[in-house]
Amino acid sequence: MTTPPVLALDDVDAAYGPFRALFGVSLTVPDGGAVALLGPNGSGKTTVARVASGLLAPTRGTLHVGGEDLTGRPPHTIARQGILHAPEGRSVFGTLTVEENLVLALGGVGPKADIGAGLDRAFELFPRLGERRSQQAGTLSGGEQRMLSLARVMARPPRLLIVDELSLGLAPIVVEEVYATLARIKQEGTALLIIEQHVHHALEIADDAAILHQGRVAFHGPAGDLVDRADLLSGGLGR
Repeated sequence: MTTPPVLALDDVDAAYGPFRALFGVSLTVPDGGAVALLGPNGSGKTTVARVASGLLAPTRGTLHVGGEDLTGRPPHTIARQGILHAPEGRSVFGTLTVEENLVLALGGVGPKADIGAGLDRAFELFPRLGERRSQQAGTLSGGEQRMLSLARVMARPPRLLIVDELSLGLAPIVVEEVYATLARIKQEGTALLIIEQHVHHALEIADDAAILHQGRVAFHGPAGDLVDRADLLSGGLGR
């Protein structure tokens, strides 16, 4: 029996009031696989992430998680199915310590007895955070705050992790570190939907790729097929 994809969007339209952002988008993420979602600013990448995590209901089409139709269901329902979203930006509580940020996140997604194990995993994935566990999150560097926002969702490996513009504003050495961590959790079985403008890091880890252009899918197939598609990687995508 074939395992259904962990995430499947089928012929999805989405809008913000009168503004239509997605037009007939179909996209699948296989269980344990990684898909790079690429495209310039304004192409609809973040809207796909919001639909996939339940933050925005599609106006047409369906969302399936593990074969179950969750179209229009609220974010907490989708999160309970193991779909976690690390949005663009830092998304940390600046007045809380690193450890308090992690405990707050861990306390909301599983048994309290697992909080200690979750902390251990977070500090194993990001040793730099372990060195700053008692430091207020607002005093961390930008790269460290991005690590903390990721650690909050990676401490308990999700079924699917959606990461939005991971490399935005980060120093190259931090980007390398974070992508190495993504590769590790993928090896451990977490599926990834990686939303990026900067394609090379995403394509190194991805099995498949999709390119959005003006809210429509311009390409969806094996990531390796993009090597010879300079036409699709032009227009600012290859920066």
